[in-house]
Amino acid sequence: MATRQAFRRLARRMLSNVPESTVYGGPRPQEAAGARRVTVTTLRGKHRRGEPITVVTAYDYPSAVHVDSAGIDVCLVGDSAAMVVHGHDTTLPISLDVMLEHCRAVARGASRPLLVGDLPFGCYESSSTQAVDSAVRVLKEGGMDAIKLEGGAPSRISAAKAIVEAGIAVMGHVGLTPQAISVLGGFRPQGKTVDSAIKVVETALALQEAGCFSVVLECVPAPVAAAATSALKIPTIGIGAGPFCSGQVLVYHDLLGMMQHPHHAKVTPKFCKQFGNVGSVINKALSDYKQEVETRSFPGPSHTPYKITATDVDGFASALQKMGLGEAADAAAAAAENSENEGKPSENS
Repeated sequence: MATRQAFRRLARRMLSNVPESTVYGGPRPQEAAGARRVTVTTLRGKHRRGEPITVVTAYDYPSAVHVDSAGIDVCLVGDSAAMVVHGHDTTLPISLDVMLEHCRAVARGASRPLLVGDLPFGCYESSSTQAVDSAVRVLKEGGMDAIKLEGGAPSRISAAKAIVEAGIAVMGHVGLTPQAISVLGGFRPQGKTVDSAIKVVETALALQEAGCFSVVLECVPAPVAAAATSALKIPTIGIGAGPFCSGQVLVYHDLLGMMQHPHHAKVTPKFCKQFGNVGSVINKALSDYKQEVETRSFPGPSHTPYKITATDVDGFASALQKMGLGEAADAAAAAAENSENEGKPSENS
C-alpha cells in the first residue's frame, strides 16, 4: 500500500501537465491542502477567462514553500539565481548542474504551482538536440513541469519547437533577454523603436507557432506588450512591461525587499515594486542575536531545555576529577547550580 501511494504521488508530479480530460485522469487534488495542481491547462483556462496569472521566482526549499503557501500560479526557477543567490553581476555564469540543484530544492517545497525551470546560458544554443537533452534533464532530474528559454533567433525557435515535439512544455522569453547582454550591450530595454517593437511582436508570434504555452515579455514599453498580448493566443507574462500582459512575474528577493546590500542594489531593476522590507527585518534579527550572545542573555533558561539530574552531575564531576580535569568538574557543578537557581521563582515573586 505504501509503495502504491508513493507511486501515485510521483505520478501526480510527473503528470502535472497532462490535461484533466485525458484517459489517465491527469492531476488530482492535493491530499493535504485540497488545492488542485496548477497545470498548463489551468493557465489556458485563466487566460481564456481574462484572469491574471501570477508568477514568482524561487531558488530553494524555503522560498518555494512561501510561493506555494501564497497560492502563486507559477513558480519559476530562474537563472536569475546567478545574481540574487550566487552574487554574480549577470545570469551567464550559472551552469545547468547548479540550476538542477535549485530545481530539485524548489520541487520539494512547492507542490501546487506549475514549476518552470530556466535553461541557463550554454546548455541549449549549440543544437536542437542539445536543447532537448537539457530540457529532459530539467524535468527528469530537476522535477520541473516545464522549461523556459530565452530569445527568438531562428535557432532558438527551432530549439523551442524540438523541445515541444519531445513532449515538454516550453515558456518563451522575448524583449530584454539577459543571456544576450553581450549582443545587447547590457541590460537594455527593447521595443523602443518601430523596428525593435515589431521584432518583439514577431518573435513572440514565432514562439507561439513553435508551440510555446506562454511568453515572457521583459523590459518593453507598455504599448508593445499590449500589442503582443493582443496578437497572441497564449498568455504573456510581463516583467517591466506594464499592466496589459496576461500575468506578471517578479524575482522573489526583489519583491520582498530582501537584500540591503550594494551588490543587490546594483542589480535590482527599476521596475520592481517592493511589497515588503524583509531585508530590514533580517538585519534587525541578526543584530539582536549578536547583541544577546555578546551580553550572554542568550541562551536563557527557556532555550536551554536539556537537563541532567543532580545525581548524574555529581557522578559526572567525580569522573572528571579522576581524569585530572578539576576545572572542568567545577565548571559543570557551577553550571548545574546556576541552572537550578534560574529555574526557581524569585523571593519577590
